[in-house]
Amino acid sequence: MTRACAGIQLPSPDLQVDFSVLLEAARKAYLLDALSAAVLTLEIPALDSQLAAFVPGAQLKVLAAVGLRGELVFPVPLLLQANPRLLSYYRMLLGHSQKAFYQSGNGTVRFKCMEDAGLLPTIPLDSLCRELIRGLVLLVEGIGAERLSRDLLDDLTLLTLGPQLRGGANVRKGAASIDAVFELIHAIVRKSLVAATERRLVLTNAAGRRVVIQFASDPDIVIREMISKDEYRNVIAVEVKGGTDFSNIHNRIGEAEKSHQKARQSGYVECWTIVNVRKLDLSKVRGESPSTNRFFRLSELIRAGSPEHLDFRSRVLALTGLSDRGSSRGRKSARSK
Repeated sequence: MTRACAGIQLPSPDLQVDFSVLLEAARKAYLLDALSAAVLTLEIPALDSQLAAFVPGAQLKVLAAVGLRGELVFPVPLLLQANPRLLSYYRMLLGHSQKAFYQSGNGTVRFKCMEDAGLLPTIPLDSLCRELIRGLVLLVEGIGAERLSRDLLDDLTLLTLGPQLRGGANVRKGAASIDAVFELIHAIVRKSLVAATERRLVLTNAAGRRVVIQFASDPDIVIREMISKDEYRNVIAVEVKGGTDFSNIHNRIGEAEKSHQKARQSGYVECWTIVNVRKLDLSKVRGESPSTNRFFRLSELIRAGSPEHLDFRSRVLALTGLSDRGSSRGRKSARSK
């Protein structure tokens, strides 16, 4: 830890560290990375056909002239059906906060389930897309073709996301890291969801049983399989230690062990501990928390394709009895430019 200069002492950047974790999770869930991932699951001719049907041709030509595909700016039903949470991207691109966008007088409240839970409403998305496109046409015209770029689009969404993250900053320490893990699990199980809120996911596994994933107080996140109406099989207990101070990591591992001991007594099959420090002496922390089956580093979990991310994903799917069908669908499709 660096010493404060004489007469000057600034606050710790802990909040900014937490923001960096949430930002990485947001990129995978509903920002440009998520948009590119959704495009990979689609047939490009079908996507192009909807873009031509919904977006004025002149606007598509403007984007093409600067090397941008239409979906980077304009939403169509096919894309939002592939990932309903992409509504967040287009909302933030327009500069609308959640509070402003979902005012009752806007007629948009019925679509809030798309952002909050990744679920589609029971009504068609055509009118929503057309109204978003109307505003985004004005945005493109106001910016001007010469200034348009993928980086600028990313910057505009982040300008809206920043206040949203800061608005939720007055929560208990570590909540940002827990949110990031929940977002990661949400993305893994999204195709099997049958109901969801911001704090609880319900899905159906390959055996036809309901699986509930939810925030808890101790441990932080639990995954349970419903055996009957009032009976559950406790599958996974997750403790997330979001502090970035390496000097205090062993105290946090001790706290995780206490939580996992309780989880073991409640019958949880697996207990996982996720930490937010990069260096971890596994031989030492395993001795400090023998109840932990697996240790994960948050920085690696949110890095798609990393060994820890893939291991975490495969274990969530296997232990909950979910099918991994369709995970590689469309990987040969072209990416958004």
